[in-house]
Amino acid sequence: MPEVAFDVRWPDGKLQQCVSPSRSIEAVLAPGARYSVEEFVRRSGDALRLGSERVRQKYGFHCTAAAAEIQAIEQRAQRFSGDGAGDVVVVERVGRQAVSAARPRPVGGHHDVIVVGGGQAGLSASWYLQQAGLDHLVLERSRAFSAWKDERWDAFCLVTPNWQCQLPGGFGYDGDDPDGFMVRDEITDYLDRFRASFDPPVIEGVTVTRISRAGAPAAGIAAVEMSDDGTVSADSSAAGPFVVETTAGTATADQIVLAVGGYHVPAVPRIAEGLPSWVTQVHSQQYRNADVLPDGAVLVVGSGQSGAQIAEDLHLSGRQVHLAVGDAPRVARFHRGRDVVAWLHDMGHYDLSIDEHPEGSAARKEANHYVTGRDGGRDIDLRKFASEGMGLHGRLLSVADGTIAFSDDLALRLDAADATYNRINAGIDRWIAANGVDTPPAEPYVAEWQPEPGPSSLDLVGDEIRTVIWATGFRPDWSWVDLPFLDATGYPAHDRGVIAAVPGLHVLGLPWLHTWGSGRFASIDRDARHLIGHVAAKSGVRGSSPQATA
Repeated sequence: MPEVAFDVRWPDGKLQQCVSPSRSIEAVLAPGARYSVEEFVRRSGDALRLGSERVRQKYGFHCTAAAAEIQAIEQRAQRFSGDGAGDVVVVERVGRQAVSAARPRPVGGHHDVIVVGGGQAGLSASWYLQQAGLDHLVLERSRAFSAWKDERWDAFCLVTPNWQCQLPGGFGYDGDDPDGFMVRDEITDYLDRFRASFDPPVIEGVTVTRISRAGAPAAGIAAVEMSDDGTVSADSSAAGPFVVETTAGTATADQIVLAVGGYHVPAVPRIAEGLPSWVTQVHSQQYRNADVLPDGAVLVVGSGQSGAQIAEDLHLSGRQVHLAVGDAPRVARFHRGRDVVAWLHDMGHYDLSIDEHPEGSAARKEANHYVTGRDGGRDIDLRKFASEGMGLHGRLLSVADGTIAFSDDLALRLDAADATYNRINAGIDRWIAANGVDTPPAEPYVAEWQPEPGPSSLDLVGDEIRTVIWATGFRPDWSWVDLPFLDATGYPAHDRGVIAAVPGLHVLGLPWLHTWGSGRFASIDRDARHLIGHVAAKSGVRGSSPQATA
């Protein structure tokens, strides 16, 4: 049975759907990548032959399907064997086959609660729902923990220490390196073991297409009122059960938990339309490693956590990398003998609620500080990369006539990131002094590399830019929730996950839902316990129900 499907579009616009008997194809083709015909034939042929050999080693015979795919690809490629130097093959999809060959289990009936999303937030909610004895389903459009399994690059690792991983039921990190940083496969193993510890009622391969409610108004801005004491109220009259329409049937529920996070649709700026067709464009969500990208230099746009780490991954692989630096701040990995996360934990930073945050709800939209846990953890110092040959540029301005232009603000952006780095360290220093902690002395950061003044530009041909990676984040998509639960900015109007405007509707796993760790392993247990305590109380469950906590 083929394990991986890959769809490619040839220079004449024809789509060819292919299959590989092993995951070897994932190591040589990137979704969205554009390869010359010759390069595509070489890459796909090598991977298919490797997959066929793996079949032979396992079963004693080569894979005839792989041989047929190689033949079909080579025959089609012969149509473009002239001097069409600009002929490119576009890889439209590379993905493992559906969760199972069988159709997903039908969705139907009535349930106390339906949870949408099978990541750590959805399964944390499920754990507490089981403890409360509430009948529920968890619906996942792909497979459980798919973001971790299918949307992370090969060298991905946590940027927070393993000891911060705390899932329900006391299922914390149990390895031998609590101060280290789990890599992708260790993370997915940890999550799979958490799932196996309580066997949640997950239905995979099911997409929720619409959530509505009998007798409730349709989607729109939440009609909520703020009382003098800061609480939110809403009219909860005449509300029937929630109706959940899916690709596998329709079910109803008394309550809903939306555990799909806040990063839904890759955001790529319209400026991308100006790039020529021979340039491969990949969103950071699709990036796997340097080897699957076409030969040549790579431009990474955006320097948040993903952009900075992907730029580092490419740089370490030996690629010529250019980075359009964004406005993300940075933070030290270690300061005065300890991980900065450990210092901030002791200082109570991670218990600070969004209501107590000096910036209020604006903190939810701030870019994450870039740092890495790679190889035991270290700073990501873009100036150091520049001194080693990485090209740093300001904000991307335009793409026209084969030239990419950048603004003259690189120095300001680097200085701003360094200022945040130093400010956090200074805050730790003050706390150390106030508490009389005996530590090594501080080592101030010294910026040794400075950019040349003036704007910069890249010539796509002259600078051999073959790939652009858009590390430009995501935008939310709540269009499938046909209920008035969003505020004027399009963000769910909630109080610790409770949607007052639509009683029975809840959200979980959003960044800064309550604290910094709400969208992370650090605080998902606390958030789920609190929210499901509310759900259980609303259901009239007592006794074994989890208790809402601070």
